[in-house]
Amino acid sequence: MRKSRILAAGAIGIAAALALSACSGSGAGSSNANGSSLSSVDGKGKTITVWAMNGDLTNDTLKVINDEFTKETGAKVKVQLQEWNGIGPKVTTALSTTTPPDVIDVGNTQVAGYAANGGLLDITKYKSELQQGRTWLGGLEDPATVDGKLYGVPSFAGTRAVIYNKKIWAAAGVTAAPTTYDEFTADLDKIKAANAGTPDFSAFYMPGQFWYSGLQFVWDAGGDIATQSGKSWKGGFESASAQKGLTAWKKFENAYSVESARTLDTDKPDQDQVFADGKAATILGNGWEIGSITTDNKSLTTDDLGSFPFPGVSGKNQPVMLGGSVWSVPVKSKNQQLALVWTKIAASPKVQDKYVYGVQKWIPNSVEGAKAATSDSGLPEIQKGFFTAAQDSKSTPSAASWSTIEGNKSINQFFASIASGTATPADAAKSFDATLEKTLNDQ
Repeated sequence: MRKSRILAAGAIGIAAALALSACSGSGAGSSNANGSSLSSVDGKGKTITVWAMNGDLTNDTLKVINDEFTKETGAKVKVQLQEWNGIGPKVTTALSTTTPPDVIDVGNTQVAGYAANGGLLDITKYKSELQQGRTWLGGLEDPATVDGKLYGVPSFAGTRAVIYNKKIWAAAGVTAAPTTYDEFTADLDKIKAANAGTPDFSAFYMPGQFWYSGLQFVWDAGGDIATQSGKSWKGGFESASAQKGLTAWKKFENAYSVESARTLDTDKPDQDQVFADGKAATILGNGWEIGSITTDNKSLTTDDLGSFPFPGVSGKNQPVMLGGSVWSVPVKSKNQQLALVWTKIAASPKVQDKYVYGVQKWIPNSVEGAKAATSDSGLPEIQKGFFTAAQDSKSTPSAASWSTIEGNKSINQFFASIASGTATPADAAKSFDATLEKTLNDQ
């Protein structure tokens, strides 16, 4: 997934969540969506409007969806490409009007902000029909599910995996990617020892503020950020499972990443540059970072790099957080059933396998699609680790105010305090759980 897309999605979260409170309308849907089946919807003479984000699905992929939609319903499609810059306020304004677009392309972690205030249609009763026999990736479905109701249909994903420099690994005597946590740490021990005389070198560069990496350890141990009971959220980092994960993360980070990084984030210095400069043998990064690394150091090629899912202490791969998009239907759409037919086609195995993955090489929206892609000879070897990692994914809490936690960087500082030792995992968790509960419950 491209860096610009990830940054833009995160940047608009707070504004979107806050501004949406001005929206009106019921999340239960209008009379246009009374039926529970999306078959035989007659759209002759009608046109639906789809807002698609520039850089997500290509015009060719959208044309395939639109052509099939017109064939099935008789209706036409008007696609309006949108830019990430300023999209939050624009969507908020559109949802508050009487004539919003019929389908909108929404970042997966943005859904809660729009849905919680009544801007999106509850499509729970259509879920089975929209899934079409597949299991959606948890990291796309979960954030689109608010208070137990579904408000989005997964489109595609991107995620993180371990990226390593094969040359540095081989020089330390490691020539194969590990499949277990014990193998992984043993390999990193060898790499660390082989480079003991190199200043500022990390066997695995993992800045302390890199909360995505810490969450993987927490999830792997069976913990969670927060849990919901009814309408109330309770912070989860004080749980025994989360504490186990935080302790394991601190041990790993302290053992293999340079000490000076314990209070840093991944951007200053940029972790891709650190890796490209040979100061790190391994990082946890997104698929698009492969291109950044080979650009930063043109002597490195994709053949010099490898990827694999992060092995967990649990014996399974660590669960990952996904970035990606879902298709949502505004509650005030005048063409709700037609809009749902369009999203069903966009989420169909045919479109996902042949175009979203087959042509664009996005991670498709289902476990089955991601798994099949790893066996496809057309998928570059360097990308297979990301597709494998995506098959076990989770998400941040589907609360409208979660964006505040990301925006004020309190979660970054929470993990940094643990990595740096300024707070124990228990003390840090007690304080941060209180922050989570106050924020997520809008107190």
